[in-house]
Formats: sequence, structure tokens, C-alpha cells
Amino acid sequence: MSSENLKRISIIEKVGYASGDFACNLIYATVSTYLLFFYTDVFGLSAAAAGTMFLVVRVVDALADPFIGTIVDRTNSKFGRFRPYLLFGAFPFAILAILCFTTPNFSDMGKLIYAYITYVGLSLTYTTINVPYGALTSAMTRNNQEVVSITSVRMFFANLGGLIVAFFVPLLSTYLRDTTGNSALGWQLTMSILGIIGAFLLIFCFKSTKERVVLQKSEEKIKLLDIFEQFRFNRPLVVLSLFFIIIFGVNSISNSVGIYYVTYNLGREDLVKWYGLLGSLPALIILPFIPRINKWIGKKKLLNFALLLNIIGLLALLIVPPSNVFLVLFCRLIAATGSVTAGAYMWALIPETIEYGEYKTGKRMGGLIYAIIGFFFKFGMALGGIVPGLILDKFGYVSNQIQTSQALTGILITTTVVPIIFLILAIIDINFYNLDEEEYAKMVRELENRDKVYLDNIDEFKIQKLES
Repeated sequence: MSSENLKRISIIEKVGYASGDFACNLIYATVSTYLLFFYTDVFGLSAAAAGTMFLVVRVVDALADPFIGTIVDRTNSKFGRFRPYLLFGAFPFAILAILCFTTPNFSDMGKLIYAYITYVGLSLTYTTINVPYGALTSAMTRNNQEVVSITSVRMFFANLGGLIVAFFVPLLSTYLRDTTGNSALGWQLTMSILGIIGAFLLIFCFKSTKERVVLQKSEEKIKLLDIFEQFRFNRPLVVLSLFFIIIFGVNSISNSVGIYYVTYNLGREDLVKWYGLLGSLPALIILPFIPRINKWIGKKKLLNFALLLNIIGLLALLIVPPSNVFLVLFCRLIAATGSVTAGAYMWALIPETIEYGEYKTGKRMGGLIYAIIGFFFKFGMALGGIVPGLILDKFGYVSNQIQTSQALTGILITTTVVPIIFLILAIIDINFYNLDEEEYAKMVRELENRDKVYLDNIDEFKIQKLES
């Protein structure tokens, strides 16, 4: 087997790679967590209009994923196949994020059109960066334990970014609002700071990583219709795609409704940053141990335990009275522990589905498979806007005022009951995943043998050409 494809990756390169997700989370976690609240309580859109827009934008974005994935898999540049997108997408991504948190003096319809244009632009730019960024893992190594290690470091930094967003964004936006006397300007300046930092981190990620896995010539023939071939032969991909839409749906709903729950049900706007902090804090403790836990109990048990822990935390949150702030925050911590564990580990399974797809079809479609996953998880993220938006509207939520008991019930249901239903579906789904450690090792040996034959044929061709 090729030692280059299976070599250990240095901690510097792992951190460099992880800085890419840290950057994306600084920007996109801010968007996912606070944009709905910004649209309803600062920008002036209704909850129904903003929620519908989240769904429409996600659908447009998700439909674009396979096209972007196909383009990525056809890329052949001096920087590699995946890394160029980090370099050239960094600053457009930051600029569009700032525009999303900008409030032009338009009519109500003009504001809605502006919100659609900037949010669609941001989402498509994010996809153009995130699809190749995710696929880059599979190009760095074929060593499964190294993939889990790289993913754990990545998720540690991603959650660190989420933690910064959860705690410091409310703090910074409030400080800038009080300093400038303008809430809208406070949000715009906050996003400007995060956007600029994120852009430079993406460039650092580009410079720190290396693509090693052999890319055979057959990959140049990859086309959009290969999606259907993958869904026909690649069962792990089908299972994981469904898992992503469910988990991202749960996380997106929990993140976007959390600010409403703390502000109105608890009546403690000052605790928003702490509630958000507890949503990411467990990652800093758990993620470094995921490779060891994975070796100890295996992928299915790890994910099942994590999902059950999330359900237990949410059930407790449902019955704990809002007046008991300590217990509320403790339940949030329990639920988040399960959430970040499942949410982090599922990314380590994607390179397995890429290998499996190559094993079954002879084509290595890293970009396209990440685009397929992106197609599904963006529908999950859309749930974070449409579900809270429609439920809050149905239960009579009106921004910037004391809520009725009916509206508070709607917020509580969205915070607990809806995610629990999705998590039960996730447990059912992941138990259909059929690629265990033994089967994966056998598959990698076969792929390495194919690579060796391919490289030997290339060398023989070069020798014959020189002799002629």
C-alpha cells in the first residue's frame, strides 16, 4: 500500500485544515444562529416572511450543490483539486456576510428583496467553499484513523468557532449597539469583524494543507448523472445523507430558537450568551477523545449513545420550569453533549462513503459526494428557519413585546418536542449503516492495489515513450 496515502498527518496540517471550519463557523454559525432574530427584531421582517425566505434560500442553495460538486471534481489546477476554492472564495464570503447584516433604507418589499439577494449570494458562496473544503479530507489521506483524528481536530475548532459566536456575538453586538446608539450598526460591525478574521483563516487553511491521494484519470469523466449511480450502489451514502438532514435540522432549530427561548420563556436576555456557550462548550472536552471512543465502542454505539443523551437533555428541558435557571442550563449542557458528539463524528463517515463509492463504481467523486451531503444538510438547516418561523407565527409570536402564554408554548415546543421527534428518526436511520471497520479495511486494501496498478501503468507508459 502507498505509504503517502496512509501516512500520519502532522498536527500543524491538522490545525491548518481545522482553521477552515473555524473560519466558516465564525461567519456561518453567526448567520444560522442570529440571522432569523436579526431579520425579525432588527431588520423588520415578519416571522413568517423570514421563515419562508430561509426555506426558499436553502432550496435554491441545495439544488446548486450537485452542480458545484461536479465542477469541483473536474477541477485540475496547480493548487490541486479542492484547495483553490478556499483561496478565491475567502473574501467574497466575508463581504456577502457583512451585506446580510446591513440594513438599507428600503421599503418593506425592497428590504425583503435585498434580504433574498444577499442571503442567496452568501449561501452559494459558502457552498462553493464548503464542498471542496469537506472533500479535502479524503484527498489528504486514506488512513481511517487519521481521517477520524483530522475530523476531531476540525470539529474541535469548528465548535470553538461556534462557542465564540454563541458567547461573544451577543456580547459584542450589544456593546457596539450601546456604543453607537444603533442596533443595526452594532450587528453590521460585529459581522464585519468576524468576516475579516474568517477570510484570513480560510487563506491560512489553503496554505497549510496538501492533497496526497492519487486521482485517477477516469475521474475527469465525472458528470452530474453520476449522483444516481451513487445512490444506486452506495448504501452508506444514502443512510448518511438522511442522517445529515435530520441532525442539521435538529441543530439548526435548536440554535435559531434558543435566543427566543431564553429571551421570552426565561425572561433573561442577559443569559443568551451563556445558553449559547453551553451549546458548544462540551465539544472542547469531548472531541479530543472521539478517536479513542471510536476504537473502543465503534461508530454505531457511539452515535446511538450520543443521540440518546441529546433526547434525555431535551426531555428534561421540557419539564423543568423556566424559573429554575440552573436546571435549565444544566439540561442544555446534557443535550449539547450528545448533540456535539453526534454532529462531530458524522463528518468522519463521509470519507468512508467516498471510498465506498470508488470501490463500487471505479470513480472517486469527493466533490460530488460532499455536494450530495451538502444538498441534504442544507435542507436540514432550512428547517432551522422555516420550522421556528412558522410555529412562532402559528402560536401568535409578535417581536419586541411580552409574549402570550400560547406564544411561549410554541417556543417551548419548538425548543424540545420537535427536535426529539427528529432525533428518534436519526437513531432509526443510522442503524442501517452497513460499513463496519473490517469491511472498510478490506475495501481500502483493494483501492490501494488499484492505485498501484494505475501508477505502474503510467510509469511503464512514460518509459515506453522515452525509449521511442
